[in-house]
Amino acid sequence: MSRFFAVIGIVAALTAPMAIPTSALAHDDGQVEAFAGGALGGLFLGGLLAQHPHYVPQYYGPVYYDAPPPRCYWTRGEAYWDDFIGAWRRPRIRVCD
Repeated sequence: MSRFFAVIGIVAALTAPMAIPTSALAHDDGQVEAFAGGALGGLFLGGLLAQHPHYVPQYYGPVYYDAPPPRCYWTRGEAYWDDFIGAWRRPRIRVCD
């Protein structure tokens, strides 16, 4: 959503000097161009800084493991009759050692 507003702001900044008649731009000593350039640069820099979240590492202390994690696998369970579908079923069961 913030990119949408950044694009809208850039389009508005680029089209604003075009909406002013050229005779008014001839007597301003470059103030409008300087303002438009500063606004466009600010929008560009703000867009670059806003789209990259900063990663903050967190330290939770040392973690010690006494044994390796259990080895798990999937196997087929005992067959049972399912009255709802009217058939035998064999569920999958997770077994950990």
